[in-house]
Amino acid sequence: MKTLFALLALFAFAGNASAELKQNAPKAPKAAGANQYENSGKVLEVIDTSMYTYMQVSSAKGPIWLAASKTKVAKGQSISYPNGSVMTNFTSKSLSRTFDSIIFLDKVEILKK
Repeated sequence: MKTLFALLALFAFAGNASAELKQNAPKAPKAAGANQYENSGKVLEVIDTSMYTYMQVSSAKGPIWLAASKTKVAKGQSISYPNGSVMTNFTSKSLSRTFDSIIFLDKVEILKK
């Protein structure tokens, strides 16, 4: 019986140690040319204000609007971007425009061709 408990304790310890190693393992570097963020699309329209850049971007679900801190981006460029905060019926006072849905981001990555 003692042997059984010793084996169970050993397996429990080994399982915890293995899980801890996996959590602390360094992340594999992204392959060259890989997007930094999980979402990407082609810029269809750009509107700059004093603090933000509004971008209409293509996506699998159709065009979407993004807003990020002032960014140098041009129509036709491809970008990648993280998940952000979605706002519905957002009114931009500086543009005097209401967006049905817009995603606010910290930053975007301009993809190289």
